[in-house]
Amino acid sequence: MLIYLDHAATTPISKSVIGAWIRASEHYFANTQSLHEEGEEARHLFEICKKEMGELLGCEGPEIYFTGSGSEANQLLLESLFKSIKTRGNHVITSSIEHPSVLSFFQKLEEQRVEVTYLPVSSEGLISITELKESIRSDTVLASIQHVNSETGSIQPLKEIGAILKEKNIIFHSDCVQSFGKLPLNVRRYQLDAISVASHKIYGPKGVGAAYINKQTAWSPTLPFTHHQNGFRQGTIDLPGIAAFTTAALEIQETLSQQLDHFWKLREQLLSALFNAGISFKVEGSTAKDRQLPSIIGLSIEGIEGQWMMQMLDRHHIQISTGTACQTGSQTPSKTMIALQKTEQEINRYFRISLGKSTTSEQISYTANKIIEIVNEFRKRKVG
Repeated sequence: MLIYLDHAATTPISKSVIGAWIRASEHYFANTQSLHEEGEEARHLFEICKKEMGELLGCEGPEIYFTGSGSEANQLLLESLFKSIKTRGNHVITSSIEHPSVLSFFQKLEEQRVEVTYLPVSSEGLISITELKESIRSDTVLASIQHVNSETGSIQPLKEIGAILKEKNIIFHSDCVQSFGKLPLNVRRYQLDAISVASHKIYGPKGVGAAYINKQTAWSPTLPFTHHQNGFRQGTIDLPGIAAFTTAALEIQETLSQQLDHFWKLREQLLSALFNAGISFKVEGSTAKDRQLPSIIGLSIEGIEGQWMMQMLDRHHIQISTGTACQTGSQTPSKTMIALQKTEQEINRYFRISLGKSTTSEQISYTANKIIEIVNEFRKRKVG
């Protein structure tokens, strides 16, 4: 029996989504740029996907652009937005716990002598609204603050942040890859100018992402002679992938509130089992329900290395992770854990359990029992 508890890294594609991909591949294979009838039909499906995705996000179809991944959406958005506003000011804001695709963009800006403020986070992984306000300058032109962190599950207060940035006329981008399909998300309500989302986090195919840009927000193509999607991204679009992504997005939105309730119950079940067994552990993230995505459970157990815990659970066919999939294999510590001011020992203890729609109470009970067995066996060996 395989128990997959690494949904924050990627999710298994659903059967209905595979069906949508096959149908689009068979019947809408033409290039959407082509002027013949087949091209027109493909273009019509593309516009339907844009419209439906826009409705899910609270915006309009023309404000949606499809990409090859969430990371690419982050990079294209930030580059396109900054290119159009860089003459207005030389200061930008982000947080210290962003995804590597976002942090790499701001590092590149620093190399171009743009001044970057990296907002610190609390022990719960949240930025300070007061510090955000204090960091804003007359020449601040852009801010990028993620919605949900992939390692702690902490939820940043986008609505409050959006109101502050809107008042100061600062472009607001958010990496919503971990929150899309798991939390209510309305770009107008949060006053977001741009967001990034990804397909493979919501049971869609890999290799597809999407970007939203408010129609009133200026942006410039990152490369000349780019004609696809109004110049946002080069290359023929992957229409089957887009249709499958849209199908996955529509499906997951239908059960969003039920899934949240389910995740909270499973989370409490796991943590209660460990506590009742006398396991000394720490949970990363926020203690407030409105600031925590329940499906991401960042844990550390006293005396146990996260890597060892992951390997031991894998022997029992339980699959977890020790951090963001984009950093696995890297010899450098997680930037999120560093931002949380963890010691090297604390960083090494971290492991992540992330729940999915197929996760059951029985699987969580089995996983909790195996973690308890592993910890108790480790303690016996240490004493012996």
